[in-house]
Amino acid sequence: MSRNTYIQNGEWVIISRGKNKRVIRFHIQFLKSLRFRIALLAILAWLIPAGLLYFGILKSYEARAVSLRTAEIQNQCTILGNHLNTYHYLDDTSSEIINSELTQLTSIYNGRVMIVDQNLKIVKDTYDLDEGKTMIAEGVVRCLEGEASNSYDDKNCYIEVSAPIMNGESNQINGVILASVSTDTIADTVDILAVRGSAILGVGTLLVTVLALVISHYMMRPFRRMTKTLSEITDGYGEVTFQENVYKETQELAEALNRLLERLKVLDESRQEFVSNVSHELKTPLASMKVLADSLLTQEEVPNELYREFMQDITNEIERENVIITDLLSLVKLDRTTPDLNIMAVNVNSLLELILKRLKPIAADKNVEVVLESFRPVTAELDEVKITLAFTNLVENAIKYNHENGWVHVSLNADHKYFYVKVADSGIGIPEEDQQHVFERFYRVDKSHSREMGGTGLGLAIARNAVILHRGSIKVHSNPGEGTTFTVRIPLNYVV
Repeated sequence: MSRNTYIQNGEWVIISRGKNKRVIRFHIQFLKSLRFRIALLAILAWLIPAGLLYFGILKSYEARAVSLRTAEIQNQCTILGNHLNTYHYLDDTSSEIINSELTQLTSIYNGRVMIVDQNLKIVKDTYDLDEGKTMIAEGVVRCLEGEASNSYDDKNCYIEVSAPIMNGESNQINGVILASVSTDTIADTVDILAVRGSAILGVGTLLVTVLALVISHYMMRPFRRMTKTLSEITDGYGEVTFQENVYKETQELAEALNRLLERLKVLDESRQEFVSNVSHELKTPLASMKVLADSLLTQEEVPNELYREFMQDITNEIERENVIITDLLSLVKLDRTTPDLNIMAVNVNSLLELILKRLKPIAADKNVEVVLESFRPVTAELDEVKITLAFTNLVENAIKYNHENGWVHVSLNADHKYFYVKVADSGIGIPEEDQQHVFERFYRVDKSHSREMGGTGLGLAIARNAVILHRGSIKVHSNPGEGTTFTVRIPLNYVV
């Protein structure tokens, strides 16, 4: 039989060719699933302790059985040694009583007994193989010196015990009894226990595996429901929400997904509003130009003065269109995921002085006093063009939406980590309900007044994006009729 294995669509496909062609598909993705890993952990949690207990019981039983058998043989050898000394067996091995005891001992324990005298000569061998030979073995020599010994050979399955033959009167060691006893019965019992233990372990593992898979299947149900809910909102956000309180983790995940869903809804509504506003803002100047052009076309012999007036109005609308498009392009550049920033060391004091110098003609037209207050020299890592755009918009708005003979105060300060720019004015202020929306694109607190001022509703959005690109933050505080203060905080060192 031949077998081919390949991967297709995330599955292992095994084709066995023989009399009957079989195709076995095994999902690779299942091995990566949390369900499989939970089941695997449960199986290991059972298998490792059960396996350790299984092998521990086998080793413990074997050690205990060998210990008892060794103590028993040692005791029998001690009794036999006393009898050997009583019947002077080392001098005369013809004693039927002793020989009977030796035969009985070897028969009961399926072993071999050798009697060695103090000259290391084997005077008796129950196997009748080595009688008369010299026994030079470490255990025998140590026993003659008064140290009884025993050893267990688990590979060949036997216990070897050496016991001294003591002279009761002089306590002199006259010889050694060397007994080798088979442990086949112990090994057979261990094998039986191993087979039965393996069967119990296998059945237990099978049951635990099935139980673990079933439990993991039910444990993963909240996640499957959440996945289904996500699938339902793929084509639209709708009114679907996540409600999974089975586990603390799923509850936290559901809450996070609900917040994300709300954020996506807001972004989607913002996108739709942005498209609508862009269309409206671009359409308004075009409509004005069309009305003016149609007026010129429908009139005959238009006076030069009226012609010039209409053309001036058309030029103003074109300029307004150009400002809107320029601001939109600035926003697009600032909205890029990886904006192209030209970071360099910039003297912020000089930068603000230059911005205020450029805007002083606008302030002079409204008799607005513009003051810069620098508390210390500040040098920061910035994109000079983009941060100039942000500060220019803030100061220009403070001038435009101010009262006659008002003031604009710009202050600069810094600590060891950030520099701070505050733009405060004595203008018309922003109602509290509008303050959270002022950074949205095309949002105007007073639309009619804003258009009179020539605003596009994009200045604060541009300023906010430029500040965020520099890992900074911008906040607004205002009271209607009392003025507005914008506070900008930007790190001195730009960190990617």
